[in-house]
Amino acid sequence: MKASSPYSQADYQEILDSINDGVLTVSKDHVITSFNRAAEAITGVPRAEAVGRKCYEVMRAEICESKCCLKHTMTTGEPCENLPVYIVRADNKRIPVSVNTSVMHDSRGRVRGMVETFRDLSEIHNLRREFMKKQSFENIVSKNHKMMELFSILPQIAESHSTILIEGASGTGKELFARAIHNNSFNSKGPFVAVNCCALPDTLIESELFGYMAGAFTDAKKNKPGRFSQAQNGTIFLDEIGDVSPAMQVRLLRVLENRQFEPLGSTKSIHTNARIIAATHQNLEDLVRRGKFREDLYFRINVVKLSLPVIAERNEDIPLLVNHFIEKFNHLNGKNVVGISREAMAVLMLYDWPGNVRELENAIEHAFVLCQGDMIHLAHLPERIIPQDAPLVMSTDLTLKEIEKRAIQAALHRNRWRRVATAGELGIDKNTLRRKIHRLGIEKPV
Repeated sequence: MKASSPYSQADYQEILDSINDGVLTVSKDHVITSFNRAAEAITGVPRAEAVGRKCYEVMRAEICESKCCLKHTMTTGEPCENLPVYIVRADNKRIPVSVNTSVMHDSRGRVRGMVETFRDLSEIHNLRREFMKKQSFENIVSKNHKMMELFSILPQIAESHSTILIEGASGTGKELFARAIHNNSFNSKGPFVAVNCCALPDTLIESELFGYMAGAFTDAKKNKPGRFSQAQNGTIFLDEIGDVSPAMQVRLLRVLENRQFEPLGSTKSIHTNARIIAATHQNLEDLVRRGKFREDLYFRINVVKLSLPVIAERNEDIPLLVNHFIEKFNHLNGKNVVGISREAMAVLMLYDWPGNVRELENAIEHAFVLCQGDMIHLAHLPERIIPQDAPLVMSTDLTLKEIEKRAIQAALHRNRWRRVATAGELGIDKNTLRRKIHRLGIEKPV
């Protein structure tokens, strides 16, 4: 004969009420059968109103309609673990929570319902925002040591009047740095004028930069101010300055030396007080040695130089950048994407990102177009970044670092540890592969 339980129904409720996480139980048809005190506090719904109602009427989470955790657990028997979602409180305030679900069985092993626990992540989200502020400068986020060194000196650089040269590969954020410097400078209330020098042909760049007077050429019907005039009392950003012609280099040198320029068709000099920030993806010292760039101009713009690392050198920033872009596109698109799945993040960690931060941002924007729920999954990412061994990544429950390590080990094994062939299969540069092998402690088996 089965012994009776020493605890009464009231005792069980008292035990549930002592738990800090929200706990609710539901029947097989999703009707709430119990609701603890923490669940009342998190949702704002009194227990008396919650019990007897459908769980989705109380929780009001977006996944209730598309990917209900309780339904998934009931159907498959697989629990949901620490799934981040947003619920809507009784006061219509959206709050982030993490959800866990499991099946309840009776004494004969039959399913009698399900239990869901959920934890309010609002305070954690607020702390993460504060933490992000310490790892950011303006709209630039990083925890990489090289970037943190740049963050530490940017305020002093911004307060100075010096000309600045920013070097970095395409997509590393040169214009973001230039705007951040401008926004924290003495002329922050003035205009920020960006000019892409390589996008303008030689026949137009002079008139674009310095303007022209009526009658200077056939179609010049009236005076037109150039970018330097527009940037008066502000900052002019000369992007890809390494691509300008030798003749234009001479004109720019005069502006830097005398702070004066003449519009086309004019004999009168105009003074400029615009701060000049130049940027390039090329090695200007090499261009100077090859006679492609004037040495005197190089020394004029290279008063303060900032060298931005590529994303392959700041791999640890990828999760930080992904969260940053998710928040950005949530705001722009009016969506409520909570995060990204482990499998999708593993793929982002493994990819080489030749387009650097700009390419990563574009990948998250692509995912936002396809994602209709709370989470970005592997299927939402651009096909080009998903490696051939994606099934390996998808089938594991390991950490991101272990996923990346195993994926690279598998690729090395398939290619008989030939690094060039392995890098080609993974779609990354051989030097990136070498750095990953060293960082992950991968050794060739004896």
